Amino acid sequence: MFKMPTFLRYVFILTFAIFGLTACDNMPKDNQVRQHGFIYCADTYPNFFNPQLSDGNKSIKAIAPQLFNSLLALDPQTLQPIPQLATQWVSNPNNTIYTFTLKDNVMFQSTAWFLPTRPFNADDVVFSFKRIIDSNNPFHYVNGAHYPWFQSIGFSKLVKDVVAVDDRHVTFTLNYPDNTFLSNIATIFASIHSAEYAEYLISIGKKSNMDQFPIGTGPFKMLDTENNDLIRLVRHAKYWNGEAKMEQVVFDFANRGTGTLAKLLRNECDVMTDPITSQLTVLDKAENIRTNTNQAMNVAFIAINTQHFALNNIKVRKALSFAVNRKNILESVYYGKGQVATSLLPSESWAYQDNSKQIRYDRAYAKALLKQAGYETGLHLTLWVPLTAQSFNPNPHKTAELIQSDFADIGITLNIMTEENVKRRVLTTQPNTDLVLTGWSANTGEPDSLLRPLLSCEAQQAGLNISMWCNPDFDFLLMLARESDQKRHRMNLYHQAQTMLTQALPIIPIAHGVQYQVHHSSLSGFALNPFNSGSFEHVVREK
Repeated sequence: MFKMPTFLRYVFILTFAIFGLTACDNMPKDNQVRQHGFIYCADTYPNFFNPQLSDGNKSIKAIAPQLFNSLLALDPQTLQPIPQLATQWVSNPNNTIYTFTLKDNVMFQSTAWFLPTRPFNADDVVFSFKRIIDSNNPFHYVNGAHYPWFQSIGFSKLVKDVVAVDDRHVTFTLNYPDNTFLSNIATIFASIHSAEYAEYLISIGKKSNMDQFPIGTGPFKMLDTENNDLIRLVRHAKYWNGEAKMEQVVFDFANRGTGTLAKLLRNECDVMTDPITSQLTVLDKAENIRTNTNQAMNVAFIAINTQHFALNNIKVRKALSFAVNRKNILESVYYGKGQVATSLLPSESWAYQDNSKQIRYDRAYAKALLKQAGYETGLHLTLWVPLTAQSFNPNPHKTAELIQSDFADIGITLNIMTEENVKRRVLTTQPNTDLVLTGWSANTGEPDSLLRPLLSCEAQQAGLNISMWCNPDFDFLLMLARESDQKRHRMNLYHQAQTMLTQALPIIPIAHGVQYQVHHSSLSGFALNPFNSGSFEHVVREK
């Protein structure tokens, strides 16, 4: 039986969607198809297309900006909030009441499953946020009632109410001042959904479709999906910021026994992110391939199960930290592209504190600490490791092997357990987990974005704090930093928080990575930012 080659199969898919052809005789040539769209090599098919339900995985960060907008966006240079669906905002003197003025004539997407009858208005903003903060909202418990990112930053405790003043104005009332509020609602997690669509789904008894069949205001709308292998988006013709340059984008999740690099080199896809660093030399030699790099706000680290019988001893945790040769990892895994991490915050952060005296490589001191802790004869530990490359760790398995060697050098036997994608809740599902090699990409330029979602008590309750470490004093410092309106005072508080982490070591920082995006040289217009997300509305293929 003849099996259609993969590339031709995609040509057929794209051609059918664009031109509505029913006969192969009319199929245009490959170069004609690629003038109308491009294929994005993706990794893990998302469970939901609503970013409100996501903890920030790479796939949803790529897809969500195409489907949705937020009230505000983050300037990629200054990292400060700028208007998006809101044109402006004002606050009261103590910054606990914010009133937003909304854009006129913003249309929601029309799809096969819903045809909106009105433009975006304040009711949509109220619905989008009330679903998260109000347990009486009819959609709050739909698809699990789990809003991990919002829960990790204590959003429901912060926002007292959201009220539509009129169609063009909406007011947020906060329980206390919060300097991170505007930045947090400028993330893709704070996407705006259609209240009219929600009412329709209630009427037909299919509320769960809200997160599987999305309706947003973004530059592209979903056309269809296929067997968890691909997601096809087409241009939103009534997009408020003007039609996207390309007619469609296909997200390809199909594995077919090869990696994304192989598919890119065989022209089965046009774009990929976060290649393994060792692949960059191959990409540099490849014709018609362009690599973009951008400094990222991220960190790779080892999360320690602080409830483990040995790891609850601070001397053991410090021994593990002193045993890690970060410079060797940076050279061998990151190829020198990145920074050795001595804090969760990279040096680009305005609140960065240099902890290199406390977070350093010192084999002799590590062995001495183990001896003092009573483990001179050795210790057996397990490390869970994801296999998927990320901007914060371009080769997790190689990183784990280097850490395994470092630990062996001080008498610790490390058993490496691998999964394609280690879930952030692995400690609650895998009782034999001692350590997790993981990381985090910030969603705003605020220091809070790299501290609170990883180590706050709210993050532990949300299942994101995989160190199982909760310290009210640490949370109190973060709260004071959010409420203070003096930057010098805030910096001092964040420095105190970082000092507390170096003393307690619930996590071991490893490195800060660089964001890579690789694409066919005929494409341009990608909007890179430090948060691994961006709209494709300006992407164009040069003829």
